[in-house]
Amino acid sequence: MGTKIAIQGIKGSFHHQVAKEYYANDVIVDECLSFDELVDSLMSGKSDQAVMAIENSIAGPIIPNYALIDKYNLHIIGEHYLRIHQNLMALKGQTIEDIKEVHSHPMALLQCMDYLKQFPHIKIVEDKDTAETARRIQENQIKGIAAIASRTASEMYELEILASEIQTIKNNMTRFVIINKENSFVPKNEVNRASLKFELDHKRGSLAAVLNVMSDCKMNLTKIQSLPKIETPWKYSFFVDVTFEKYEDYEKAKSLLTIMAEYFKVLGEYKNTKPN
Repeated sequence: MGTKIAIQGIKGSFHHQVAKEYYANDVIVDECLSFDELVDSLMSGKSDQAVMAIENSIAGPIIPNYALIDKYNLHIIGEHYLRIHQNLMALKGQTIEDIKEVHSHPMALLQCMDYLKQFPHIKIVEDKDTAETARRIQENQIKGIAAIASRTASEMYELEILASEIQTIKNNMTRFVIINKENSFVPKNEVNRASLKFELDHKRGSLAAVLNVMSDCKMNLTKIQSLPKIETPWKYSFFVDVTFEKYEDYEKAKSLLTIMAEYFKVLGEYKNTKPN
């Protein structure tokens, strides 16, 4: 039996597509309808690793997922980028005029909002998963409701595409991370990306000093996001992603940040696979 991978959503979802591309077409998946369920699958040993969406080129970072990785001390061991193509689909024999509601994952709806605004008669309904919505429409033979999902989902659940490529920005890409309970030590000569978390003393210039250290150590800051610490009002945790050419430069930055920050944690060190 191969590696079992937890995915958010069901077969036909974008997470499923990433799992197939990253591992192999015959990958064994554990279908989870929420990211909390995905983490539970990993923590309980039901799955060996997991695929988790972490940011989208349109909608930005998915901060709750960074928080989940941090809370359960999970490790990012890799990443995978997927170009997202969203399609409007429904039971065969219907037209856009027959559709009263569109159901999909909130992220998918957000990515297609400009298209959906053309049809004020259609009610927009948030759902747990793109592919699961498509499957439910087919299983229950629901007319008047359309799903937004991948072309794979339309083929898998035998729905007709009413409109293809409806995402607002055609070059729409989502970054997924591969997570594990244990750290997977990638050879240093292959590591050129890291995900970090740190907390700083609440005083003027503390964040600027950290950013200067990263710059001096030749780190390229690709993302920075703050998250309030619920137990400490007006104090924030920072989640950052950096890329670098030399691991020695990164090690130097890491040693300095350990001293400068009140709290410092490495969420993952892995290979940058962002396409050009």
